[in-house]
Amino acid sequence: MLTNKRILLIVPGGIAAYKSLELARQLRGAGARVRAILTAAGAKFVTPLSLAAITGEKVYADLFSLTDESEMGHIRLAREADLVVVSPATADILAKMAQGLASDLATTTLLATDRPVLVAPAMNVQMWEHAATKANMETLAGRGIMVVGPGEGDLACGEVGVGRLAEVDDILAAISGFFAARAPLRGRRAIVTSGPTFEPLDPVRFIGNRSSGKQGHAIAAALAELGARTTLISGPVAEPDPAGVEITRIETALEMRAAVKRALPAEIAVLAAAVADWRVQAPATEKIKKDGRGAPRLDLVENPDILAEISRPGDARPALVIGFAADTEDVLANGVAKRKAKGCDWIVANDVSPGTGVFGGDQNTVHLIRPDGTEDWPPMAKSAVAARLAEAIANHFSAAP
Repeated sequence: MLTNKRILLIVPGGIAAYKSLELARQLRGAGARVRAILTAAGAKFVTPLSLAAITGEKVYADLFSLTDESEMGHIRLAREADLVVVSPATADILAKMAQGLASDLATTTLLATDRPVLVAPAMNVQMWEHAATKANMETLAGRGIMVVGPGEGDLACGEVGVGRLAEVDDILAAISGFFAARAPLRGRRAIVTSGPTFEPLDPVRFIGNRSSGKQGHAIAAALAELGARTTLISGPVAEPDPAGVEITRIETALEMRAAVKRALPAEIAVLAAAVADWRVQAPATEKIKKDGRGAPRLDLVENPDILAEISRPGDARPALVIGFAADTEDVLANGVAKRKAKGCDWIVANDVSPGTGVFGGDQNTVHLIRPDGTEDWPPMAKSAVAARLAEAIANHFSAAP
């Protein structure tokens, strides 16, 4: 559940601040990316160097640091996180959150964020039971702030009662539970194909295309983030492997076809790869050289139609099969025709004309073609296309009887 999740950990002052180091360590061990904000009071208990060493990221502390603001800034810190965690949440920072104060980087970021916030309170029992703290907690609960703890037991002040920071395992469980509730595809298996295929002419040359694999890789990552157990079958690309997915690397269409079949059964199949339509019937075993007699004769044969094959009715057919239709003319009409011809459930059609910059670029403009109609999506980043498609897939299964 935590693979590739972005956690912003805010560490205020309090004797329990030392536990934030273990929390950060376990979050990273579970696959999350952790950034930390350390308050001036928090730095009295743990050092920036300790947090930086454990998170593997720069630690932020100063609201008025010109360097930090130019490199990241409190607005980006507030927005570039999937979850904000405040641990230990002292009475002071809870009061400031309730009042909407922005007196330092931590409270300014909390006021600027539009992301979910989880607090783990820790304080003296009398402070926790004070009417002001109770009122502040009611205010925060009304705003949707999530709470884990506090626990009951021996406190650092020598008293016994409620106010002890929740155990790290309990905080980690609360964080995992938050993401699990937001993982509608958990328990489902998905196959995604991505990138081009290279069909050899000889040991040196090949027939290929300009697909970068950016869109397919982004889709695999988006499905994994929604909880799907995802297998990515990729042709030769320079894209980094998405976190949390199983990778199968291939070169040719025949290899991709075999890899898709091995990955079955699955409930979701998104065939985003740009598979070469033809291959050389008999690739040369040695490099083809110029011999003065003109260009060599190349006998081409059709590659298997992986989309049509996987869309055929049968026990192995995924419940939802989505193909891609990359075209340079009549994009929508050709996409509609392709969906019917291949027998798949949905088609994502896009224009890959040279002027669009789609092949190899970071932007895409697509049409989602379904049996009940077509959605024309505005131009957006390929990662945003992937997130929107993954959400549509999750909605499809949640609406299924």
